[in-house]
Amino acid sequence: MAARRFGGLGRLAAAGGAAMTLVITLVPGPALARTAPAVPRPPASGAQRAVLDPGKLRATLDATHEAGMYGIYSSVRDEGRSWKGASGVANVRTRRPVRPDMEHRVGSVTKTFVAAAVLRQVEQGRVQLDAPIGTYLPEDVPGQRGRQITVRMLLNHTSGIADYVVSAFPSLQEPSSKSLDRKRFRTLTSGRLIKWGLEAPPTGAPGAQWSYSNTNYIILGRLLEKVTGMKAETYITRDVIRRAGLRDTYFPDSPVIYGDHSRMYESLYGVLAPPRDYSLFDMSWAGTAGALVSTMDDLNRFYRRLLTGGIVGPAALAEMRRTVPVKDADGSVLMNYGLGLYSVQLPCGTFWGHDGAVWGAGTQALTSEGGGRQISLGFNLMKYQQLNGEGRPMPHPIDNAMGAHVMEALCGAQTPPTNARMAQRPVQPLPLQMLAPRP
Repeated sequence: MAARRFGGLGRLAAAGGAAMTLVITLVPGPALARTAPAVPRPPASGAQRAVLDPGKLRATLDATHEAGMYGIYSSVRDEGRSWKGASGVANVRTRRPVRPDMEHRVGSVTKTFVAAAVLRQVEQGRVQLDAPIGTYLPEDVPGQRGRQITVRMLLNHTSGIADYVVSAFPSLQEPSSKSLDRKRFRTLTSGRLIKWGLEAPPTGAPGAQWSYSNTNYIILGRLLEKVTGMKAETYITRDVIRRAGLRDTYFPDSPVIYGDHSRMYESLYGVLAPPRDYSLFDMSWAGTAGALVSTMDDLNRFYRRLLTGGIVGPAALAEMRRTVPVKDADGSVLMNYGLGLYSVQLPCGTFWGHDGAVWGAGTQALTSEGGGRQISLGFNLMKYQQLNGEGRPMPHPIDNAMGAHVMEALCGAQTPPTNARMAQRPVQPLPLQMLAPRP
């Protein structure tokens, strides 16, 4: 159970991954079984349009801090109007406050950037979505798996390739933080990460089922290098980040975040008490699966550009939005995962985005289908929940408070009353797929 609990960069189950659920816990790796929030059906087409309410946005953000989150920052947008806020501290020792424009490790949100870069190559005819990955990378994914697993399967996590996170940080199976502490400044190659993923038992036959794996996106990084002739990070920066007009988004080249940023505190579900600061960390373990640094404003700008055709064309965007269902152990659909982004259904409509988690930092970004309504939020305390006897995180007041903030940001007046929402199944941070920190 421990291995399942802590395995996956975005699902790093320790860190988080997919579908906000309502705020999916940003743990890398899909590993953890997610608890789907009970969400009311979308309103009729004539329902009242939500309006930004700064007072309620501030109150729900502060409530998240008061529930135990050290620091949280949020950027909300509705067409031409916007709101930004922050609540809590960036450093628990000095009490330095968090700010809305802080740089932040966004974990598996990186996957949407990588997927967009791959679709750019599809548009140029250099990559085919349904071609076997072995056609491009016979040495990285050799043999039968290379012949059966397609580029699309890597993008939508149906490849059956296991996540490498537990191999990279074996103490998670105890669970303990020993390997996190000892290997904080270790540099890993993409080849090593891919080998760990391929050496682990497959999670299923190629194309058979959805199973979050950071290994998929490390392989996609290698694919970009093969077809572009440059480092994947360089190509993504040139052809996606700059195309989107982002100013504060980059792949780090050292364990340090150089801009103004918060400390990053990891509790590891109570194993670390008090939570430990993992702000300094060599992010080669996450690579093209989750190493990106960004700001909440930049994330909103990126998803708005992507979903309105500013990065890839209509045909490529349609492919990105072709989804497979993500189900819990009971068979209930938690969300629908496309190519590097997922959709969730809220009371006020369908929203697209991704979440992310790394050691000590979580992120959630969601945008309406037309790009008009958005939220991106970051927070600096991870895996604050306790685990039950089955190794699953139990609901925490932070989860409901953060979910209320997201619902207020996206649905406003259409958000159900707090007492009605609380009576439903607890709002869990959504997949944050990486169990361990999924990038």
